[in-house]
Amino acid sequence: MSTARRLGVVMDPIGAIAYAKDSTLAMLLAAERRGFALSYLELGDLMLRDGVAFGRTRPLTVRADPEAWFTLGEPVTEPLGRLDCILMRKDPPFDTEYIYSTYILERAENQGALVVNRPQGLRDMNEKVYTAWFPQCCAATVVTRDMGEMAAFLREHGRIVVKPLEGMGGRSIFVLKSGDPNARVVFETLTSYGQRFAIVQRYIPEIATSGDSRVLLVDGEPVPCALARMPSGEDHRGNLAAGARGVGRALDDRDRWLAREIGPSMAARGMMFVGLDVIGGFVTEINVTSPTGIRELDKQFGTDIGALLIEAIARRLDAAQRRSA
Repeated sequence: MSTARRLGVVMDPIGAIAYAKDSTLAMLLAAERRGFALSYLELGDLMLRDGVAFGRTRPLTVRADPEAWFTLGEPVTEPLGRLDCILMRKDPPFDTEYIYSTYILERAENQGALVVNRPQGLRDMNEKVYTAWFPQCCAATVVTRDMGEMAAFLREHGRIVVKPLEGMGGRSIFVLKSGDPNARVVFETLTSYGQRFAIVQRYIPEIATSGDSRVLLVDGEPVPCALARMPSGEDHRGNLAAGARGVGRALDDRDRWLAREIGPSMAARGMMFVGLDVIGGFVTEINVTSPTGIRELDKQFGTDIGALLIEAIARRLDAAQRRSA
């Protein structure tokens, strides 16, 4: 009798998630249906000892029940290499604690676990800066500390978006027009008077009419539908956390071209679940830490995106098993 494969998940407290919207829960439900035995960890459960990655794991059972969606068993400390796969689904902030966790998970990877997304990629791919690796897919962009460069970029383009490199959920995103008397204050605030890098992008007006679309890639291949996040009438930001409304739509030719340009590189580097933020046909961010949107798209289109990811993980595990046989 074969033993069930084990899938661990590193996430924020499962009891505090939003049941109807949480993408990690969708992945776990799909993994349980696929026959994986689930183990649960939070960031504080990870540790290194003499070069070996350990975790305080708890058996996890999940259910499609909005009143009681999980049960946890008793904790056991064990080498993380015993797990077949580990989903790293801890939400940002992407701070030094997050970086330290990727070192531990990289040791788990070295000791036999498939980590999704790959720890080295999580460290390397800042979600805003990494767009620079695909300039053909992006609108005009500058990453700088220099407030004079920002001001010149504003004069050149007339309307721009300014963001911190470490932000998420629409935090501290500013839209400026030429002549805006607040421009200097915004530049000072986001760069700490020239001491921190920030990103400046040409404003893409389609945000107001077609929203900020999340195009999901599963092992480099695009999901056939995207979630267009439509800003509210009182806000310019296309972020659900900032009050935007999620509207599903089918991919268009430009979305598929963007996926072909970016997807193969993501898959090759072990980034199996990636979200491209697309406005007016241009990629503005490449989300690798804990992309969301699964539940909204599954509800609107009848898809099972979590199952697509779990099937892709199973294929990678099968391939690794064949290589080691």
